[in-house]
Amino acid sequence: MTKFIVRRVLQAIPVIWLITVVSFLLMQQAPGGPQGAFNQNPHITPEQVNAWLARWCLERNPDVVGTIREYFGWLGVWNCQGGGGFFSAQGLPNFLPAFLGGGTNGVIHGDFGFSIFSGQPVVDMILQRLPATMILMLTAWLLWVTIATLTGVLAAVKRYSIWDQIITIFSYVFFSLPTFWLGLILIFIFGVELRWLPAQGIVNVRAAPAPFGTDAYWKAFGAHPLPNIIDIGSHLVLPVLTLIAVSVAGDSRFVRSAMLETLSQDYVRTAKAKGLPGRSVVFRHAFRNALLPILTNIALEIAFLFSGAVATETVFSWPGMGQLFFQGVNQRDYFLLMGILLISSVFVVMMNIVADVLYVFVDPRIRYD
Repeated sequence: MTKFIVRRVLQAIPVIWLITVVSFLLMQQAPGGPQGAFNQNPHITPEQVNAWLARWCLERNPDVVGTIREYFGWLGVWNCQGGGGFFSAQGLPNFLPAFLGGGTNGVIHGDFGFSIFSGQPVVDMILQRLPATMILMLTAWLLWVTIATLTGVLAAVKRYSIWDQIITIFSYVFFSLPTFWLGLILIFIFGVELRWLPAQGIVNVRAAPAPFGTDAYWKAFGAHPLPNIIDIGSHLVLPVLTLIAVSVAGDSRFVRSAMLETLSQDYVRTAKAKGLPGRSVVFRHAFRNALLPILTNIALEIAFLFSGAVATETVFSWPGMGQLFFQGVNQRDYFLLMGILLISSVFVVMMNIVADVLYVFVDPRIRYD
């Protein structure tokens, strides 16, 4: 198992590298360029713009060689700040860690650059938004997987029954709804007309002691956790409903299909013929063997939720990575966009590795040499 994990991690390295290339080239094709925002600011001189571009190995009109140098500078292989090419100020390869005499700039050193509009380090901005995304992601994922699994199993066991018909109608209706439209409808009904639930944000700005995610907020949260948990929970209801309504509709059909295939196998009919209880046949024999494709789907769903659920977070003004990405697109904040794309892509790759490892625990017949 250890050899397999090491081999999969090593195989993921070229995939992640390819992701960095694609992300960088996509940003290169975007109009304006990173320096465009500064050119529109009358308070910044051309000399200051040129100094900023030189610091990040950027050029006003890069050719092929300039584009490659920009990429290596963003990646951390090229020493932009010291002007030493592939070598750091200590004369060693720039890609080495700083404590070994390498450089400090670039993604491989944990430096994703600075936001063009806010001036904050991209890493700090992502870390500030990460708790909100994690809260939304974990809550939605737990409900998503639980409801989709139970309804899918029920639809398969009660095939062609009234329950199967109800779940099928629910799946087709909600799966066809655009996420942003469903979110707006929920806001209108429960937030505007009925006023049962808050429609925007993650906390009540009038009652919160400080903006969410700040040190002052977490200090107040530790002093009075229960009212703050209730506050966040009330704000969670509508965005979570939006996420799981559309997602459960599709995944319940996926679980139903996997279960139907397993229920038709000979070993399931044998278990029934031996007189085993129906619950044992369904969950111990059929469901466990149907878990392999379901497990892959679940792992990718976690990555999808982590990537931000951009539409949901934007509609509900949820201060997570999805909303941050949307703001970055509107502001053409290139370093911020590349940082979020890279982190989300790496998370997708890692979750695929986790799914492969979990196969061994789900199906003992699988062995990795």
